[in-house]
Amino acid sequence: MKQTNLKYSCLIAVLYFGMNVNGQVAPKDTVAKEQKIEEVVLIGYGTQKKENVTGSIGLVSAKDLADRPNANPLSSVQGKLAGVNITNIGTPGGSPRVDIRGVGSLTGNTVFIVDGMITTDISYLNPQDIESMSVLKDPSSLAIFGAQAANGAVIIKTKTGKGKPVYNVNSYIGFKKVTNIPKMVNTDQYIELYNEKLMNDNGSSAGSITRANFPADTDWFKEIFRTSFINANDFSATGSLGKLNYYGSVGYLQDQGNLDAGQGINSGSGFNRFNTKLNLSYKITDNITIGNNFSFSKMRTDVAQNPLLDAYNSPPIFSAINPNTGDYQFFNGYSIPNPRAKLDMYRSQVRQERLLNNIYGELKFLKDFTFRISYSTDNYSPSQYEYTPTLTYVPVASQVPSTLTTRNYRNRNYVWDNTINWKKSFGNHNFDVLAGFSRTRTTLSQDYWSSRGVHYDGTNGSLNVANGTDQVYVSGIDRDDAVVSGVDQDQQRVESFFGRLNYDYKGKYLVNASVRRDASSQINVDRSRTFPAVSAGWVISKEDFMSEQNVFNLLKLRASYGELGNPNVGRGFNQNISIIGGGAYFGNSGYPAATIDQFVDTQIGWETTVGKDVGVEMALFNNKLKIDAAYFDKDSKNVVYNVFQGTVSGAANWNAFKTNAYSFNNRGFEISANYNANLSENVSFGVYGNFTSLKNEITSVYGGSYLETGASLFGNSIVRLQSGQPVGAYYGYDVAGVFQTDAEAAASGQSGAKAGWFKFKDQDGNGVIDSRDKTFLGSPIPKGTYGFGVNFNIYAIDIAVDFQGVFGNKIYNYNRERRFGNETWDLDMYENRWQGAGTSNTNSMITSNQSIILPNSFYVEDGSYIRIRNIQVGYNLPKSLANALSVTKLRLYISAQNPWTSFKYNGFSPEINNTDRVQMGIDNNIYPISAIYTMGMNLTF
Repeated sequence: MKQTNLKYSCLIAVLYFGMNVNGQVAPKDTVAKEQKIEEVVLIGYGTQKKENVTGSIGLVSAKDLADRPNANPLSSVQGKLAGVNITNIGTPGGSPRVDIRGVGSLTGNTVFIVDGMITTDISYLNPQDIESMSVLKDPSSLAIFGAQAANGAVIIKTKTGKGKPVYNVNSYIGFKKVTNIPKMVNTDQYIELYNEKLMNDNGSSAGSITRANFPADTDWFKEIFRTSFINANDFSATGSLGKLNYYGSVGYLQDQGNLDAGQGINSGSGFNRFNTKLNLSYKITDNITIGNNFSFSKMRTDVAQNPLLDAYNSPPIFSAINPNTGDYQFFNGYSIPNPRAKLDMYRSQVRQERLLNNIYGELKFLKDFTFRISYSTDNYSPSQYEYTPTLTYVPVASQVPSTLTTRNYRNRNYVWDNTINWKKSFGNHNFDVLAGFSRTRTTLSQDYWSSRGVHYDGTNGSLNVANGTDQVYVSGIDRDDAVVSGVDQDQQRVESFFGRLNYDYKGKYLVNASVRRDASSQINVDRSRTFPAVSAGWVISKEDFMSEQNVFNLLKLRASYGELGNPNVGRGFNQNISIIGGGAYFGNSGYPAATIDQFVDTQIGWETTVGKDVGVEMALFNNKLKIDAAYFDKDSKNVVYNVFQGTVSGAANWNAFKTNAYSFNNRGFEISANYNANLSENVSFGVYGNFTSLKNEITSVYGGSYLETGASLFGNSIVRLQSGQPVGAYYGYDVAGVFQTDAEAAASGQSGAKAGWFKFKDQDGNGVIDSRDKTFLGSPIPKGTYGFGVNFNIYAIDIAVDFQGVFGNKIYNYNRERRFGNETWDLDMYENRWQGAGTSNTNSMITSNQSIILPNSFYVEDGSYIRIRNIQVGYNLPKSLANALSVTKLRLYISAQNPWTSFKYNGFSPEINNTDRVQMGIDNNIYPISAIYTMGMNLTF
């Protein structure tokens, strides 16, 4: 939020990628004077005064991103914007999931336009380099980007320079700690439950275990987690040299990760990033400007094999290290790998260098016209190796030679934009007309190597496939078999023509109309589509009848309609080939034959989004209070995903036919408000809040069918996509309690049931419990998301606290359900299990019977939470002392991120980032969110 007692009183949020427009700084002055400065925002290929914007755009300033211990800038936006649901990921360097006004598609991602370059991944970007960020939420704002923006768009402008040289140093150091670790049973409790299970399943204690045979008492979470170190350092310089404006920066981030590295050969889960940025603009003449925005980053991600689920399941009766052999303990009789061994014996790294470059030129001619050309390239080539040595601690019969696989990716992308802009006023009629042409291309290729028997001597240089046997090499072809998975090459092209008209009369009556025609190489039929949008606004506060009032500085109504398309869908062209022995006969001899055993849709077309939006914007009490509220209604149509096609006999993909199968609707209400005030010359405060309600519903499915998918256990899927339900809804049996007696169980119609089993509700009332009694058990999509915070400036001290939360969503605790036999139990199960009539009506008996682990409501838990997202306290060195040290500004601060979360879920964190939107709420080996505590410094000189 804006701090009015800083050395500048208003930062104009200018968000025009590639354009040499700076955040304007005004000296501190009276509040009345401050209100005269107008905010300018990005609307795509241009800028517009905020009060004239007729779409819904969320703004994020550099201050919202600064000093947060997040590698990805999006993580710092969580809870800041209405209508934008950001789900963070605990993996260091990982990218959060962004859902703008609901789920727009089941594939694809929100796009980011960074200084003209379109990308779906900004993990390379240093948050300190960002000047401002604009989130386009409604289709009318997004339509100018057409096919690029079906899943939403975030436009980012990095910093530029002007004026005298200014140098900045930003640094922080801190530590990360996994919090809210689930409580599991200890060895004595496990033995008690294990022996109880034998009695429940077999009616006998035969095979029972004792503490004498199992002296260990291992806390597996302590084995795999550690408190880790995080550090970031950045230096930047900005200013002008004659007609040349410049901004340059270098930065380094190190995040060790919380998986306990340093044992065995594993490389942990750390993330390192070195980045540098240089933005230049040169004014050749008054009418000609050229510029270059350059970014280079070098990243290393250590990819430990996540042992979280195995640690959750591993019995405490085993030691990590066998005391007799000194090797890793083998869990004899258990289908669970030793979590310590799994973490230690696997090594993987991803290394990536990424270079983005944007070159642009701008020509002003005939007084009212501006021509702009921009060419952006994005080149990155990640390389990854995965190495697993021979597991000597398992039985000899199960030992296999070491395996090494390496993958080299090559991504070569470009965006070429050409626009011509005409701005003209005729009296009170103001026109801003834009026309443009754009071409984008993304190219991916990959090389794959693998071999066996490679020996690792502690250096990455020894991990060379040439040192092994059974070598396999595949380059740039589609291939998916038992040896190689996911090796491919691809090229996608989009070519577009677009135009836009902005018109206003006296700044009171506003109209925005745009149209874009896209042609995509991804679409086989109807390759070109046209996407229109229109929006209108009425600035009521400028009407004559409002001239005498002194409450509203701004009162504006707006409405919009827009259409978007998404061509980035899997085409399903590659049929699987089955070889039939003796399938073809010549004479009396049979020969192998090939046949296509799947149905594929070669006519997959565009996904489309149609959205409507109505809203109101208000600024009151001399602009101290600002309110923005909107209602939105968005339909996604012809969404591409798999669907059941059970009527097609013999097709191998009868349960995974890919086509334009789904349509769904997102609608809701959002409101945001912020209030800023000066209580005295040296004391000010601000408060903000936002809330979004959302209802998501699948409105139609191809052929009236459905799809059961997602994580499954013994063939029982958890998720069902069906008309009338939210995306990702859980499907299974509704638990009505626990059978207290065998007689009650026998009379239930539930086959084989006995006392202590879950009592499943008879949904169809026919007296028999079977698959027809499955029902929908909840949705992973929150009914509401919110964020709020407060900040104070008291002389030299500043304090800020941010809260964030969600409610109305459900989590499927797959960690808890996933049982094959003798896995351990959490403490809640121990304390609340059924042990006889009347002991429990919520938790079942301890048993290995698969009926207990059928998908059911017991594993569906409340996903609501409220979290302190960030607390920060800073101290600004007095100006006199700063001047004595020859610096402009020195600020010291301490911060805590995610220090406290209130929730009911029986897991690490209710914030589940599953990259597959269909499984977005399933907790299945999810890397947990950490609390991060840092201290830092901001120095300007």
